[in-house]
Amino acid sequence: MTEVQIGLAAALEQFSPRESIRLAKLGEEHGFSGQMAADHFQPWVPQQNEASFVWSVLASLAENTTGDLGPGVTCPSFRLHPAIVAQAAATLEATYPGRTWLGIGSGEALNEHIIGGYWPEAPERVRRMFEALEIIRKLFTGKDVKHSGEFFKLHTTRLWTLPEGPPPPIYIASAGPYTSRKTGELADGLITPGASIEKLAGIVENFEQGARKAGKDPDEMPKLLQVHLSWAETDEEAWANAMDQWPNGGMKFPKADIRSPFDFAQMAKLVRKEDFEGRMVVSSDPDVHRASLQKYVDAGFNRIYVHNVGRNQDQWIETFGREVLPKLTA
Repeated sequence: MTEVQIGLAAALEQFSPRESIRLAKLGEEHGFSGQMAADHFQPWVPQQNEASFVWSVLASLAENTTGDLGPGVTCPSFRLHPAIVAQAAATLEATYPGRTWLGIGSGEALNEHIIGGYWPEAPERVRRMFEALEIIRKLFTGKDVKHSGEFFKLHTTRLWTLPEGPPPPIYIASAGPYTSRKTGELADGLITPGASIEKLAGIVENFEQGARKAGKDPDEMPKLLQVHLSWAETDEEAWANAMDQWPNGGMKFPKADIRSPFDFAQMAKLVRKEDFEGRMVVSSDPDVHRASLQKYVDAGFNRIYVHNVGRNQDQWIETFGREVLPKLTA
């Protein structure tokens, strides 16, 4: 494939930094290109049992692979001030030029409430995200910047370490109509999670409207998709992995306001197999997964980052590298 990249979504909620690096190297050997790494302070459920610092892991991933990589996504708003996110992203790109990108989102209480501040409603979180984007863009110019906005202040300063070339592109995680349109207008690309083709079509349409409003060609803009799936050698194993390791994939309600992995664990007791329908493919048949991924490619997503939710990563990477990736067509 030349126009579509299939990378790995590194689940730092499940795997230690060293294991994530090993899996990234193995993935590249078997045809996966690029890394999307989750920025989580806590796992979704306790049994996932990890949550390493994304920026440290990204640097190690870059040292051990050759593809693109970025945080998918980080929240430049609560735990981390936008200036700190800008500094981290600029440093990563200065170290690994032409390979990195910055993915930002409006945040989830699971990760952001830990600093003990007020947790606002979704519209305010979105406004904070777009103000943060403005600050990051200013800092990426390398000029002296000061800012006094609705949510953030920045005394006169600049980024002293910048890449020699362009700054990393900024992609925004979007799923709703408003954020999708504003993402097309203000960002360099879109990140969205796997969903039904109908829902994704609406997200892409809104994104394209925003891009055209800003005078950009949406066909030239990256559209990143994060796909969770469960594959194992038998359907029974695939379902066991989904129910134990990634029950959040079957939770149909908004999850941004839930604060604790232990709360998620209680909610997981209500998840049934049918709840994964249309949200996550669970199957032992590689061709079922290939067909699902092909639909996303056909829907216009040119960079897809895939996460198998089980602990059987080596088997999955080898199987998909042999039986799925070569059969996808752009």
